Amino acid sequence: MSAWLLALLAAAFVFYTDDYVIAGVLPEIARDLGVGEAQAGQLVTVFSLTVALAAPVAGVALARVSRRRLFTASLALFIAANLLAAATTSFGVLVAWRMLAALAAAASTPALFAFAAERAPEGRTGRYVATVALGVTGSIAAGVPIGTWIGGHYGWQATFLAMAAAGAAALVFLLITLPREHDRAAEALGIADQLRALAHPAVSLGLLANCVLMTGSMMMLTYQAPFLAAVSRVTVDQRALAFALSGVAGIVCLWLGGAATDRWGADRTLVCGIALFIATMLALWALGFARPIPFFVILVVGTIQGGVAFWNSPAIQSRLYLLAGPVAPQALALNTSGTYLGVALGGAVGGMTLSGVGALQLPAVAAVLGVSALALLVRAIRTAETAPARA
Repeated sequence: MSAWLLALLAAAFVFYTDDYVIAGVLPEIARDLGVGEAQAGQLVTVFSLTVALAAPVAGVALARVSRRRLFTASLALFIAANLLAAATTSFGVLVAWRMLAALAAAASTPALFAFAAERAPEGRTGRYVATVALGVTGSIAAGVPIGTWIGGHYGWQATFLAMAAAGAAALVFLLITLPREHDRAAEALGIADQLRALAHPAVSLGLLANCVLMTGSMMMLTYQAPFLAAVSRVTVDQRALAFALSGVAGIVCLWLGGAATDRWGADRTLVCGIALFIATMLALWALGFARPIPFFVILVVGTIQGGVAFWNSPAIQSRLYLLAGPVAPQALALNTSGTYLGVALGGAVGGMTLSGVGALQLPAVAAVLGVSALALLVRAIRTAETAPARA
């Protein structure tokens, strides 16, 4: 495995950890800055929405910027934002610094995946993209717990200082290992041509399918705890085990999804992954009618569901890269935006479902979203076959 690919993984790990780690130090931030925990939680919302809105704009506006310069500037901005966040004593100012860090993530994250795909050997695009995506699952499995531990023992300011240090390490790693050959960013199309290519149904319908699928996936992951409580008599330790196994399954399936993309092609991999997601949702919904369900049964189905949620990521990004051609970085930026919007919508739709018809119906709603995503994807595939996006 190339050293530069590991550097891209490290950068993805740092950016995604910075987004999620706030959840682990919310009590400390709320106490020290004199706000409620609910208000402090909006730091996560602000970060996610900033990335969702800024990523597609940055993808188009920075298309002609060298990837090496883009990564250097973004990580420098990221480091500065975290150092300033560690020094602030005002919640309002902290929100501003979190938005600055989010802008750095929005500019660089899609380009990390595009860079890996561009330089992947023939037949290994899916695995190269999956390697970078391991930074996402790794941030959940390791980055957030480590950041939470640091904040709990040394204060939330130490967490931000640690993120700045991690950003500096990632920057040095990238500068040492990143290839210096001709940068395709300099060949970017004009803005009008970029927008025209991104609007092609083969691309735009695929982006919409991913957003809908993420809404269903993240809805179930976000509200996994109340669903488990509704269908099985679970303890706190059992609930923790369910989340841990979902994370492990996510890492395994992320890599398997990349390998399947290279072997089967992105379209077939996505159709299989979404179909399996729908099947697991229907299985969880059906199990609700026979509650209480033995925890072992729920654990097996839930672990499969957690893995399937990550299976599709390499295929989605590889498909966009292959279809979008010269606007692949911009398409991946839109995909990043759609992913963050899906996370936000998953929380909202899941909350309305939970308060409206109860936790038992969460899998049914997720299954409907899965069917909708599959229909959009099939339409996108057929459009690509009749009128290729590259043309």
